[in-house]
Amino acid sequence: MEANTRSTGRLPAAFLTPGSSSFVDFLAVHQPEILPGNRALPVKGAIEAPHGTTIVSVTFPGGVVLAGDRRATMGNMIAQRDIEKVFPADEYSAVGIAGTAGLAVEMVKLFQLELEHFEKVEGAQLSLEGKANRLSTMIRSNLGMAMQGLAVVPLFAGYDVDRGKGRIFSYDVTGGRSEEHGYAATGSGSIFARGAMKKLYRDDLTEADATTLVVQALYDAADDDSATGGPDVARRIYPIVTVITDDGFRRLTDEEGAQIARSILERRLEQPDGPRAALL
Repeated sequence: MEANTRSTGRLPAAFLTPGSSSFVDFLAVHQPEILPGNRALPVKGAIEAPHGTTIVSVTFPGGVVLAGDRRATMGNMIAQRDIEKVFPADEYSAVGIAGTAGLAVEMVKLFQLELEHFEKVEGAQLSLEGKANRLSTMIRSNLGMAMQGLAVVPLFAGYDVDRGKGRIFSYDVTGGRSEEHGYAATGSGSIFARGAMKKLYRDDLTEADATTLVVQALYDAADDDSATGGPDVARRIYPIVTVITDDGFRRLTDEEGAQIARSILERRLEQPDGPRAALL
């Protein structure tokens, strides 16, 4: 089929035949061997590979913020200091990755293609709920790898155009999906980040408040979790912060991110343990 394609310059018949609006289903039929879940697993033992942590998300009236630190670890070593863990899924949603970095990035790319393929075939975007379900299916297909230590546990966030608000979905390694309300975190530093968000979260946060809150949470996570990287002023490496509203996906510029991080660092000189929740 490949030789014939090269000689005639035409696409194979599979690409011209009407079928499922799911790109993953298309691959499962025509080239199942390239799907991550269909690869041969190691005979025994876990594989040592770079892992990414930590991802946090917060909703505010009018949208949602998704952010991640920049550190990847491999065992007790820092594998990379400036890894990117937050990616746009489409115009109104984004994915933050925690777990095995290589597999996670590949899964995100496949997820982006899945949403784009659906939109081209159906002529409409999936609902935010539908997108969350598609990602759940993809994570479930990676269960074999997860059992070998190559787990991918993302955080999915987006603006629901039908409901007019930001929403957050978390997952476990089996593809189990839960909608989080207000804030969420995943990765090795998630317990510390969640504690920080719990004391600072309010229902009436502004966009600026929400972007500052997620960086505060990542700072606290890095303070207690060695696998999470805090703002690195010397190397000018700061957390990736993204905002999704009815205007779509937007990633804060390096200067915007640096400004938030620097303001937090300055305040931490006076309050090393960070701001406290307001007393009622």
